[in-house]
Amino acid sequence: MPRPLRVAIVGAGPAGIYAADALLKSEVAAEPGVSIDLFERMPAPFGLIRYGVAPDHPRIKGIVTALHQVLDKPQIRLFGNVDYPNDISLDDLRAFYDAVIFSTGATADRELRIPGIDLDGSYGAADFVSWYDGHPDVPRTWPLEAEKVAVLGVGNVALDVARVLAKTADELLPTEIPPNVYDGLKANKAVEIHVFGRRGPAQAKFSPMELRELDHSPNIEVIVDPEDIDYYA
Repeated sequence: MPRPLRVAIVGAGPAGIYAADALLKSEVAAEPGVSIDLFERMPAPFGLIRYGVAPDHPRIKGIVTALHQVLDKPQIRLFGNVDYPNDISLDDLRAFYDAVIFSTGATADRELRIPGIDLDGSYGAADFVSWYDGHPDVPRTWPLEAEKVAVLGVGNVALDVARVLAKTADELLPTEIPPNVYDGLKANKAVEIHVFGRRGPAQAKFSPMELRELDHSPNIEVIVDPEDIDYYA
């Protein structure tokens, strides 16, 4: 009797879970079926949704509900606290599985080659986001001593960073913010957040809704210099 196709997926973030879902919905899931094992370095799954989305964005974090439905399927098993390649090697996976999918994601910031990037007080967004989302691999404290902060980039992460820095800690208290992050933001000295984009507002990667969210806070005044509004293709 033919056995199910065995697939290993390294990384149980959104990409890995959606890959498992796609396999279950594909032709390979027909008889004799498919068996999928997800290997995750962290104790819990969901990757970017758990550790990369601002705590005051419950709508996006709600994607976890759909991901849970995939993990609940009987053809899928999840193994947490498994660090590739230290705990399991590619040879190990090839010995027991017919196919291996890697969905480990982007775990670090891309190097930004500009003068002064290595000076004290310069940080990558990925590290800061990991801190305010309570990622266990980052320190429990963050130096929030600057009164004026520059955020380079006009993507959704840049807006998340600016919003978290501009809001008061008490505004974030109803969210999933960890206690140590609340304490850190309570001592935040930032009073001005400057967001810099390489191109014009037409090329910004955040949505108008995300920009409007900044103005929802009674403690934030959004200021846009009209001279900076230069639309071009």
